[in-house]
Amino acid sequence: MCDTQPVSIDGALAMLDRALDTLNTADAASLPTLTQARMLRALGRAESKHTAARSRVLAAFAAQDGHDDDGHGSARAWVRWQTRVTRAAAAGAVGWMRRLAAHPVIGEALAAGNLSPSWARAICDWSDLLPVSTRGDADAILVAAADGGADLAALAGLAREMYERSQPADGGGDDGFDDRYLRLGITFRGAGRADGDLTPGCAAALSAVLDALGKKTGPEDTRTAGQRRHDALYEACRRLIAAGMIPGRAGQHRQLMVHISLAELRGMPGSSGAEAAWVAAARQHGWLTGPDAQAAACDATIIPIVTGHLDPAALDHLVDVFLAAHGLTSSQGASGPGASGADGCGCTCGGCTCPARTPLSPHTRQRLRNALLALATDALSGPGGLAAHLRARLASHPGLPSQPLAAISLPLDTGAATETIPAHLRRAVTARHPHCAFPGCTQPASACEAHHLIPRSQGGPTVLHNLVNLCTFHHQTVIHRWGWHLRLHADGTTTATSPNGRTLHSHSPPHNPPASDHDPPSQAA
Repeated sequence: MCDTQPVSIDGALAMLDRALDTLNTADAASLPTLTQARMLRALGRAESKHTAARSRVLAAFAAQDGHDDDGHGSARAWVRWQTRVTRAAAAGAVGWMRRLAAHPVIGEALAAGNLSPSWARAICDWSDLLPVSTRGDADAILVAAADGGADLAALAGLAREMYERSQPADGGGDDGFDDRYLRLGITFRGAGRADGDLTPGCAAALSAVLDALGKKTGPEDTRTAGQRRHDALYEACRRLIAAGMIPGRAGQHRQLMVHISLAELRGMPGSSGAEAAWVAAARQHGWLTGPDAQAAACDATIIPIVTGHLDPAALDHLVDVFLAAHGLTSSQGASGPGASGADGCGCTCGGCTCPARTPLSPHTRQRLRNALLALATDALSGPGGLAAHLRARLASHPGLPSQPLAAISLPLDTGAATETIPAHLRRAVTARHPHCAFPGCTQPASACEAHHLIPRSQGGPTVLHNLVNLCTFHHQTVIHRWGWHLRLHADGTTTATSPNGRTLHSHSPPHNPPASDHDPPSQAA
């Protein structure tokens, strides 16, 4: 094997390409583990050296405006299009260029292969918090500590000590307060991605919440640690909302706003039909569907919103009926209802000279449409406010062409919010099950939701023997997503059965206070 150094840049690039080809075509699975480990360590050093080399070349390229020769406006745009990388990757390359220009000691450590890019980024972030005059010395100390075998946690502690010593004697440091942020990005179909930089106090509080609410709940809990932390954050937010500590929510667990058209509302036989239509509407396209809809509708306050839109053809017909009733005609001559005159005006007096029978002008007809629409809106609004919010934009200037009527579906009215489960039933359910009714779960009723054993979509009634308290995990995940079935027995015990037949029992009736303190609650039928 030749160890000769390349004599030119082109020779070095060719040698680099051949070396990588050799590694990529090698049968890694057949190599001894010692050789595989040696390769991985060498590739790690190569990654560090690659980061340093690319940053130096890119800095020189950008300083000479080399990107202009290929018609690009910046070094980042050139990297993105000429090396065919994503926007984020191009920004990362430019970020390394700027970072190493401000931290030459870190650049030298990368070029020597003594520091990984991830550790280098962390050290740069820490020393950036220090005064500019001390950053070079801080980088040198941290790199030397890393070379001496310090792990990342030890480096973080050393950086923290340097930061505290650099602060004024009066303790004027902000403890990371000025750098705090939390970003929540909404992605596909309402999913979210969060990232941020938390202050120590916020991080400690969040860690305590996640540790308390993110534990495994029982043998049926097959969630990963990451999934449990996610669910713990959701549960903490849900409890905060349910406790009434969020302004404007009045302690409601959740609310469903169900949109229904005026035509559908008019065709309903009664209140039960209306409720069924509201629930069905909530499962249409654009709304929560499947398990999400089932879980949300189970223990929610339902608020119906009636919508409607103007029908231009119906309004034109109303205008024609009004004109015919008053012996008048439209501006379209013979096209109007009842038009029979030879000249098309609809006059039957033998001539077309009387002003009262002259065809209406377009402006006059438009004013008539506005007036009739206002009268119809007033009539529909009434004391109940069915159409109190109906809005339509019509032409108001005689010199402008007529604007079409609003064709979108507009809010007409909102119904009164109706609790799916009345307060007295909630109290009875809690008296029977002061904690989650799923076998083995001890979450208190204050952290639970009411669940219909027979779903409302299948005709399940909102009565005591069809309701149990379930914590958020067992209600929304185990029951509505994983498909477990829960059965309530006459003595108040429950049996949970998984889709594959696994069964869990609560082997004794719910624990109740001693009879000397409280009367025992009545059992479910």
